[in-house]
Amino acid sequence: MNPDAASYRCLLFFIAAALQGCGANGEPGRVVGQLESDRIEIAAEVAEPVLQIAVREGQAVARGDLLLTQDRSLIEAKLAEAQSSLAQRRARLAELTRGPREEQITAARASFAGAARELEFRRTELQRAQRLLERNLGSEEAVDRARAALDAAKARLEVQEARLQELLKGTTAEELQQAESAMRQAEAQIALLEVEAKRHQAFAPEAGIVDSILFEPGERPAAGQPMLVFLAGSQPYARVYIPEPMRLAIAPGMAARVFVDGLPEPINGSVRWVSAESAFTPYFALTERERGRLTFAAKIDLERGATDRRLPDGVPVEVDFPELEN
Repeated sequence: MNPDAASYRCLLFFIAAALQGCGANGEPGRVVGQLESDRIEIAAEVAEPVLQIAVREGQAVARGDLLLTQDRSLIEAKLAEAQSSLAQRRARLAELTRGPREEQITAARASFAGAARELEFRRTELQRAQRLLERNLGSEEAVDRARAALDAAKARLEVQEARLQELLKGTTAEELQQAESAMRQAEAQIALLEVEAKRHQAFAPEAGIVDSILFEPGERPAAGQPMLVFLAGSQPYARVYIPEPMRLAIAPGMAARVFVDGLPEPINGSVRWVSAESAFTPYFALTERERGRLTFAAKIDLERGATDRRLPDGVPVEVDFPELEN
């Protein structure tokens, strides 16, 4: 026989012998506890009033079901503003991509031609003023005014020419890049606000039971404050207390039988978890003679479909392990 297997069988034998008369109700290898569920607190992510409660206490819900809604007026206004900004930036990008309109180019050419004619007129005026001055029929002041008007006409012509060239060459790559960046920024802002809007609604993280609702419609929770307590899972698990002599023989995955008060037959289950730290047995877990002993908390998952309804939390249970009886 394999020495390791022999040692393991001897260990189980001594554990079973030590447990004789130590279990609940005199049953060897039987431990006790109660049904419990993982409690999840649904906290408020925004400090807005509760607008609607979509469930009631004790109601069974599926994963993703709406639990409650907080006021969304402020976030919806911000979303509308961001969407308008995005529409404006998209239109600007489309305008730059299309380039200047033909009407704008025609108008710029007309403005350039007008500035050129004005320049010729101002040049003629300056020449006339200079001839009058040479004949002593004019003044230096008139010549200066004509020269200033000519300089202004030259400047206007240069401006109109630059404007026409800008329209003829079209949109630059840098302008398009800036417009695209502005549009992406607006899209990111909307995505951020949509995430914020979803935080105004609370959904069931998984199937379970609504245990308690802590706020009424119209009340305003602070950000991070629990609004609702949720019991997770389609069935509770059995939380039991393993006496120290049994700890070496109990491991996750081990089969178990759960005797629930009020049910005629036990429910099959399996060990999910056993605590690595010992604690003193709770006063309700074992007999008066055994309450001072060290134990290890364990969670026993119940077999799916064993009952036609969800068992209530807090019901006392007894659990034994068929492997320890062999």
